[in-house]
Amino acid sequence: MNDVASSEEMTNDAGEPGNSQCIGLGVRSGSAALSEDPAPAPTGQLVPLFSRIRIVLSNTSHPGNIGAAARAMKTMGLSRLVLVNPKMFPDPQADAMAAGASDVLSNALVVPELSQALAGTTLAIALTARRRELAAPPIWAKDAATESVAHAGEIALVFGNETSGLSNHELALCGRWAMIPVDAEFSSLNLAAAVQVMCYEVRQAAITPGELPAISGAGMSATHDDVERLLAHFEQAAVGSGFLDPASPKRLMLRLRRMFGRAQLEREEVAILRGLLAALENPRR
Repeated sequence: MNDVASSEEMTNDAGEPGNSQCIGLGVRSGSAALSEDPAPAPTGQLVPLFSRIRIVLSNTSHPGNIGAAARAMKTMGLSRLVLVNPKMFPDPQADAMAAGASDVLSNALVVPELSQALAGTTLAIALTARRRELAAPPIWAKDAATESVAHAGEIALVFGNETSGLSNHELALCGRWAMIPVDAEFSSLNLAAAVQVMCYEVRQAAITPGELPAISGAGMSATHDDVERLLAHFEQAAVGSGFLDPASPKRLMLRLRRMFGRAQLEREEVAILRGLLAALENPRR
């Protein structure tokens, strides 16, 4: 896959966003504006927000990057993809790299110009890997995500060509521009990776992740009493084996207590450890 390299300035002219309606080419046809014809929205409480956010890929060269970007979007709950003058789309490589996100591709809109992709938006944020001599100051990707989530209207997050990025003209069509804080020594970021980072930041800004899913097959957590009995058993076994001198215990039991506290033992695990201790105390002859 090609990378999103530091964007070179392709043109010095600036333009104003057009009022053209977006027309789907090759994927969906019609004259409805993007804001009136979104792709299927994510489920849950994020529907109102995520249905207003479109990911725009401009002049993408490699169809695999389009598919990978679609997959990145779907993992974060975003589904509206707009493609500006892609070199090859639809394409089997895009389908293969989508890996389960074919619905995002099938609902993508293809338009010839960025101004059409931005039709109906009230906030457009361009992602670029390089500082530009523009009046508007840049913001970090995380702040761009926060701003997007707080915005009430239609939002576009715009990504440029893998090799040259966004032109000055394309940047001028976007009211804001943002940067992902990559390492200064190697700022080349794959297009799909950049989309993934930005979509992740949007999701994090929109929700509190909450508790992680429960581990499959996990048992009941050990109670305080369970752990105390385990510690007492360890102490008994350590003294009985001569490993621990009760007259000079040092910090052994404290360290065991801290270790078990970090482990967040389950009842079954306590039972295993106590069974092992019992077997060691009374070995079979």
